[in-house]
Amino acid sequence: MGEQALWTRARLGRGGPPLDLLTARFDRHVYAPHAHDEFTIGVCVGGSEIIDYRGARIRPAPGSIVVLAPGEMHTGGPAASGGYAYRALYATTPLLTDGTVGTTVPHFREPLLDDPELATALRITHTELAACPDPLEAESRIPWLLTALARHHSTARPTSDTLPGAAHIAHAVRDRLADELTAPPSLTALACDLDLSRYQLLRAFRTAMGVPPYAWLAQYRVTRARGLLESGLRPAEVAALVGFADQAHLTRWFRRVLGVTPAAYRNSVQDSRG
Repeated sequence: MGEQALWTRARLGRGGPPLDLLTARFDRHVYAPHAHDEFTIGVCVGGSEIIDYRGARIRPAPGSIVVLAPGEMHTGGPAASGGYAYRALYATTPLLTDGTVGTTVPHFREPLLDDPELATALRITHTELAACPDPLEAESRIPWLLTALARHHSTARPTSDTLPGAAHIAHAVRDRLADELTAPPSLTALACDLDLSRYQLLRAFRTAMGVPPYAWLAQYRVTRARGLLESGLRPAEVAALVGFADQAHLTRWFRRVLGVTPAAYRNSVQDSRG
C-alpha cells in the first residue's frame, strides 16, 4: 500500500480560522499514544486499523466514521498485513455546536459510527478541499457536515430549523457574493451582519437557492467567465478575473456546469464566428 501522510490547511472563509486535513496511508506505522486539542473526525477509506481509545479497541472498516474527543489519548495502527488508509480533519468544538442548543462539548457515546451517507459526504468533501482548499467552499461544506454529525450522533439537542424570511436572507447573501466575487466575505461575517448564526445562514441559503453558497458563486463565476472567454481572453486570464484560484479551478467548475473545458468553449465560439 505504501506510506503517506499529507497535511493540507484550509481556511474557513476569507481570513477565517484554519482547518487541518490529513490524508494518510500506512503499511506498518503505529502511532504513539497522543491526543489532539480538537475533535478528530476520520473516515476509513481502505484496509483495516486498530485504535486504542478509552480503554477499548475500535476497528474501523472502509466507510466507517471515527470521532475522537478533544484531549483523549489514543493510538492507531494496522489491523492486518494490508495496512490502512483514512482521511481525517481536526475540528474545534464550535464547528459541531453551531446547529445545536448550548455550547458544551458534544458527547458521542460511540466513537465508531455507521452512517454511509455522511461518511461519503465527508470523504468527498475532504478529497476536494485537500486538492483545492477554497475558503468559501470550506466554510460552506465543513460546518454543515459537522453540524449534521453532532445533531445525528451526539447527545446534543438540535436547534429549530424554522427560519422566517429564508428567501430574503438568501438573496442578501447572494447579492453580496456577486458584488465581491473575486474576494467574497466569509459566511461568518455575513451571518453577523444579518444577526444570524452561520448554520442559520447556510440553512436559509440552501432552502431558498437549492445549493450552498460556494456552489452558487462558482456557477455565477462560470457565467461571467463565458462572456470573457467569448471576448477572446484566455482561460488563465479569465480565472483570475472571476475569482477562481487558478485555471484548474476554473476548468473543474466549467466542466461541471457546461460539460466542456474553458479552452474548448472558447475555441468553439471562435470557430462559429469564423
